[in-house]
Amino acid sequence: MAIKYKHPLIEKKTTYRTIEQPSVAEFKDRGSKFLAYAVEVTNLEEVRQRLKRLKEEHPKAVHFCYAFRIGTDGNLFRAADDGEPSGSAGKPILGQIDSAGLTDILIVVVRYFGGTLLGVPGLINAYKTAAQEALQSAVVIEKNIEATYSLEFAYTLMNDVMRVLKQHHVRIIKNEMTLFCEFEIRIPLTEMNESIDKLGKLREVKLKALS
Repeated sequence: MAIKYKHPLIEKKTTYRTIEQPSVAEFKDRGSKFLAYAVEVTNLEEVRQRLKRLKEEHPKAVHFCYAFRIGTDGNLFRAADDGEPSGSAGKPILGQIDSAGLTDILIVVVRYFGGTLLGVPGLINAYKTAAQEALQSAVVIEKNIEATYSLEFAYTLMNDVMRVLKQHHVRIIKNEMTLFCEFEIRIPLTEMNESIDKLGKLREVKLKALS
């Protein structure tokens, strides 16, 4: 019997925007240098690792201000001033991320102090401009929002299952093959109903939503 399923997110958006590859930009003001690094991230550990790497690369920099937004719902985010006056660095950086409608992205602006205080308006402008220029240098791409499933089936069905997965651009994240095949897959929401319907028509296929 075919599985009839409608993923609730299909009624909302099915894609999101992020950057294709890292980009770097530089902004200078009254001797201070601001280096902006924009990179795709998908979890907090990647954020920590990126910050650690930049601090190792720039041991003489005085501030590492940053902002990120993660997830297709955009609910995981942070803006950090790293010692600059409150609201003068992290928020302007996050504002540029949001103005561009991006997620799964981290922007870190590394500051080398030039000896002249810029004041809060000057800092806001510097961090905003550096982040903006890093995004202008980046290639923005649109990706499918996906739902994660576990898929179990007999080895004899491998060709039929793989045909459906390939036809509907389903990604295999993990696979284990013993007496039965156990996959962890990610299905684009735009392909959800049709792919699940076809898998449901195959004999002895077990499909379970993980997210």
